[in-house]
Amino acid sequence: MKEFTISSREGGQRLDKYLFKVLDRAPGSFVYKMLRKKNIVLNEKKASGKEILRSGDHVKLYLADDTFLKFASAVFQDNEKRLSKEKSDLSDAGRAIDLEIVYEGEDILVINKPAGLLSQKAKAGDDSANDRVIAYLLESGQLTREELRTFRPSVCNRLDRNTSGLLIAGKTMRGLQETAAQLRSRSVKKYYHALVWGTITEPEHLTAYLVKDHGTNQVNVYTAKPDSGGDQIETAYTPIASCGNATLLEIHLITGKSHQIRAHLASVGHPVLGDPKYGDPMRNRELFRAAGVKRQLLHACRLELSDGRVFESDDPKEFDKARQWLMKA
Repeated sequence: MKEFTISSREGGQRLDKYLFKVLDRAPGSFVYKMLRKKNIVLNEKKASGKEILRSGDHVKLYLADDTFLKFASAVFQDNEKRLSKEKSDLSDAGRAIDLEIVYEGEDILVINKPAGLLSQKAKAGDDSANDRVIAYLLESGQLTREELRTFRPSVCNRLDRNTSGLLIAGKTMRGLQETAAQLRSRSVKKYYHALVWGTITEPEHLTAYLVKDHGTNQVNVYTAKPDSGGDQIETAYTPIASCGNATLLEIHLITGKSHQIRAHLASVGHPVLGDPKYGDPMRNRELFRAAGVKRQLLHACRLELSDGRVFESDDPKEFDKARQWLMKA
């Protein structure tokens, strides 16, 4: 018999989802059969698998040791080695220390991601904001390696590698679920600052359709819905300051699609300074030579949650460098 006590971080998920993580090599039919036969029980009672787990719940698996190891070996043998290596990797080069925390609550973290850092890793060995969050929680004692078997904290929104600014991370299942629900309903308001080419004097609310080319990892923006389909996008902006032949904008990202701000602004003739995909290559080279800036000047500066909490982040130093050069040019 194996017994597991649900931690505060694991609470909030369905029992069957939890069991699929513990018995990750078992077919679903086996898990549900064990529930029906009461070989798996929740708090000493028969369960269907649909129950929502709470902190302190007890899950018992009345399975023979060889049966348990057959279906759980990936989690409790192979995964033990992976978690040990992962903890070592996450601690390399001071990654956990290099985490700017804007806010920390019981269920969420808000961090300030620097440009150049991935939100989530794309391949093994990548450094990412997500890894740094996990490393921080491990090193601060708020998370154990054992909990990582059935629950992984994660960033809830994403920023492009070279876009800086605010990310929300769920520390608990409740934090992940509640934040994900707010993001889906668009009740989290996301604001960005961007330096764009051209003079803009009036606020604007843009709508269009976006189609992603997965082969090139770029998107195309259309004013009318193309025959191939596409996602409708909305981007609103307000000019904050004129900077020579460029403008500092505050942008409200109403829909949140891949590369939306960069592609949408470029489609109306106002590409983001330094943007290598949708920007002006000649101007970008000049920006790099004159101001030493070689990244898109796009920063997630403010998050407004549905409960009234507001989190803000100052523009990084590259914005000042670019503005100083623009005013002299």
